[in-house]
Amino acid sequence: QVQVVESGGGLVQPGGSLRLSCAASGFTLDKYAIGWFRQAPGKEREGALCVSSRDGSTYYADSVKGRFTISRDNAKNTVLLQMNSLKPEDTAVYYCAAALFGTSATRYGYEYDYWGQGTQVIVSS
Repeated sequence: QVQVVESGGGLVQPGGSLRLSCAASGFTLDKYAIGWFRQAPGKEREGALCVSSRDGSTYYADSVKGRFTISRDNAKNTVLLQMNSLKPEDTAVYYCAAALFGTSATRYGYEYDYWGQGTQVIVSS
């Protein structure tokens, strides 16, 4: 009944942009902090790239600050991740996750309740 689905991944050249979407069904995202995570090939999943809290506060990791923006489209029960100035090191599978009653300080994978299946982002010339 509960499902989180990411979409919008693909191949993009360095310096380009992508917009990822995280759509929830079976629950409303307004009761959850939403985090974006990624796992690069051959590496373990990083801590949260960015987090959108229930009260509107946000967190951005240094690696994406100034380039990525997280936002909510409440009418569509969807969270967006706008990714600009992409670099080859951004290549990874990107995951959206929801943490019930989470805050912008909810930044570790184990704190999240629901996870999507991931969407592949490849940044390459």
